[in-house]
Amino acid sequence: MENITKNKNWITVLIVGLFTLVLNAQHQHEKYQLLPFGSVKPSGWIKTQMQKDVAGFVGNLDRIVPDLINDPIYSSARLQKNSVIKDLGNNKEGDTEGSEQYKWWNSETQSNWWDGYIRNILLLDDKEGLKKVDNHIQEVLQSQDEDGYIGIYDKELRYKFNSENGELWSKATMYRGLLAYYEFTKDVSVWNALVKAVDNVMTNYPIGTSSPYFSGNQFNGGVSHGLTFTDVLDKMYQITGDTKYTDYALFLFLDFSKTYQSEKDVQLPNIFNPTYKLQSHGVHTYEHLRPLIVAAYASKNTELQKALQIYTQRIEKATTLTGGAIGDEWIAERNADATTTGYEYCSLHELLDSYSVLLQKQGDPKTAEAIETIFYNAAQGSRNPNHSVIAYLKTDNSYEMEGTKNGEVEPNRKQTRYKYSPAHQDAAVCCNPNAGRITPYFLEKAWMKEEENVLVNMLLMPNILETKVQNQSVKIETITEYPYQNKLVFKISNPENAIFKIKIRKPSWAKAIATKENYTIENELVIINRKFAKEDQIQIEFETDIQVKEDANKEKYFIYGALFYAKSIEAIEYKGKSYFASFSDLTYAPKNRIRYQFIDGNQAQFNNGQITIKAKNTTTHQIENITLIPFGKTILRQLSF
Repeated sequence: MENITKNKNWITVLIVGLFTLVLNAQHQHEKYQLLPFGSVKPSGWIKTQMQKDVAGFVGNLDRIVPDLINDPIYSSARLQKNSVIKDLGNNKEGDTEGSEQYKWWNSETQSNWWDGYIRNILLLDDKEGLKKVDNHIQEVLQSQDEDGYIGIYDKELRYKFNSENGELWSKATMYRGLLAYYEFTKDVSVWNALVKAVDNVMTNYPIGTSSPYFSGNQFNGGVSHGLTFTDVLDKMYQITGDTKYTDYALFLFLDFSKTYQSEKDVQLPNIFNPTYKLQSHGVHTYEHLRPLIVAAYASKNTELQKALQIYTQRIEKATTLTGGAIGDEWIAERNADATTTGYEYCSLHELLDSYSVLLQKQGDPKTAEAIETIFYNAAQGSRNPNHSVIAYLKTDNSYEMEGTKNGEVEPNRKQTRYKYSPAHQDAAVCCNPNAGRITPYFLEKAWMKEEENVLVNMLLMPNILETKVQNQSVKIETITEYPYQNKLVFKISNPENAIFKIKIRKPSWAKAIATKENYTIENELVIINRKFAKEDQIQIEFETDIQVKEDANKEKYFIYGALFYAKSIEAIEYKGKSYFASFSDLTYAPKNRIRYQFIDGNQAQFNNGQITIKAKNTTTHQIENITLIPFGKTILRQLSF
């Protein structure tokens, strides 16, 4: 007890001490420079998938759940004292403690959807979608008050809370989309509106004399989500170089750490408590990694750097080998496994986004590999390969998708999240908007700059980069089927003969590199340093073989390159609730319940995008030849053996 008390006292002193650093914080050096949104555009199979998404639920959510997307909560229907809890069409499951959240939910649903929609439309140059996007931007600008306020509360409520609210969260979701639009279009009116809106926050929640995250001692999920307002601040800093934004982000994080929070994993006292285990709502835990990163790099304080290291290590334990971070819906002090811990699509996006911020700040190739693992495996494996729907919750070993976790009965709770839907309105319309965000966010960090003449390709994928090197235009098209094949061709257009260096991440699984280029390797980056012609190219292939990985439960996984491979289970598809046009909920029942067991003499072979192995049928006890396909192309599957 004495040690615990000493630890708490030390943390209190630390937080108080850190507050004195806010006004004169010295920044940590950031490894890479972000390129403006739109510098990296999709090509190949990723572009095709994005086009299908826009033709599917990503482009039509405003018609699938029009009452949620079209609610004028930021303008004529701003929340006031007499506003009542809204009927969102979801099963509230007796949730009385968090009922206040239903007032602000529409802001999250529509702003996250708009963020993803704006980014997809701009990257795809979708002419029809651009009209809708431009109209939306103008409506947002018209909703701004003279003092700069863009938000969901009327004047008598805003910035005056002592209980659950969505003030900063609604702003974070809205402003992220506006920032993407500004970076792509360079529309000065949007930038001016953002500057005024962010200044309005900093004026009304001043550093040192306010507590933005004080909200009593009851459930405050919206307040906790609002910590991600640091996303906006970090991006404003990246654009302007003005440290007032990251100083304010540091202030927000420290205020969050010293106030009561129902989602508390990232609070410094809990991070520095060696016996503490992650327990909160998964999506909060993973999105809160970003504010901790921004705070740590806004100050040279070594304790914040230690906190960042501890927190990321804890998250790794809550993540399956495929990148599936526990989110079903609370982490509840568990370690991840292939069957009993599920992951929420929101959690996948938020962890991927958090890792991308960490990648930009630290430049660790292992972080880039973790991002690819999430996107190419857990996230693709939560999409339906045949219909425009996603799983709200999914497990690595997915033996059925009929609402519950592999048939498990949860006492006192009717679970419906383990199914495929274009909306998941019965639970919450949050995962589908985030499913529209994940690909543009993944693309954005594919390329970054280390120096003015050094381009770094950290995330491997088909894409087209257009940027400037020493004020000269350069275009690099990456032609590849990666991760389904491991050969990449970089087609370089360099009309002004700019001289630059290219660094390409070497995956940890690559046993050899096949290329005609002269190269060196430093920090797991293949460095090609030569003069590039006006039209030039680099060809490189990463050679690999089948790997067998083992998780903490001694379960075995088969991997080839960046992809995990699973035994697909034949299923019967059932149609559930129907929405706009041909959009419907879908559930899947297995045609058989055969399971297979790993054997040492599995004779694994890779051929034509598949892995064949020998495994033991646990029903017949016979050794059989079975075929494994990429994890992301399955619905029901056995992944671990």
